[in-house]
Amino acid sequence: MVDDDLWVLIEPLLPPWPERSPGPRPVADRLCLRGILYVLCNDIAWQLLPLELGFGSGQTCWRRLEWWQQAGVFDQLHRVWLAELNAASELDWLRACVDGPQPRQKRGADTGPSPVDRRKTGSKHHLICDGRGTPLKVVTTAANVNDVTQTLALVDGIPPVAGRPGSPRHRPDALLGDKGYDSNSHREELRRRRILPVISCKGSPNIKGLGKLRYIVDQTFALLHQFKRLAVRWERPTELHDGFVPLACALIGWRRLKKHRS
Repeated sequence: MVDDDLWVLIEPLLPPWPERSPGPRPVADRLCLRGILYVLCNDIAWQLLPLELGFGSGQTCWRRLEWWQQAGVFDQLHRVWLAELNAASELDWLRACVDGPQPRQKRGADTGPSPVDRRKTGSKHHLICDGRGTPLKVVTTAANVNDVTQTLALVDGIPPVAGRPGSPRHRPDALLGDKGYDSNSHREELRRRRILPVISCKGSPNIKGLGKLRYIVDQTFALLHQFKRLAVRWERPTELHDGFVPLACALIGWRRLKKHRS
């Protein structure tokens, strides 16, 4: 189900349907969104979407997802919820955490031989979250892409977050990463962005207490992959798969905000 409060925020972001579009009357946007969420949470094939639930056919919801993704609807929704959380002082900008766990996605563009699964073709998510585990940016790459190469893409991909007096915030004070992110050139680039790199060096003991601060990113990945459609990738076009990702991130933020207000 799509909560009324959630729909109030989503509806203004949706592009209007063409007035003179050929064919029968289109399925209502809210019903299509319910169908998309049903697939996202249950990981069923589009053609198996139950028609008796009134969501329209799987092809209808698939095309609506593609259309909305091209219009940037879900990225806008993610920014809306980040602003809501920021206004409620629920974002921790003192530190951010990055990670790219073992690959779990298996097909489509941006795939490569997995280094942890007998070189089977796959892709994986790279994620940056704030100090409380709210996802700020997710990038999808091939499974054999080194985590460190996505450091700046994640940092620069954080959208400007409004919600509080002053300029929108889009930089954490510090970035925490494991030894997979050990790179002097990336440390310099982070410092140029006024971000303190807190990253363990290869061949040296881990920074004391870093693991206790970084565990939150593992929790965020667990929340993200509770949406079963993201745990195993079936959409071949990366753009379509990436339509699900910001929608899932927005739903995580929406749940956090509801918990804060209750």
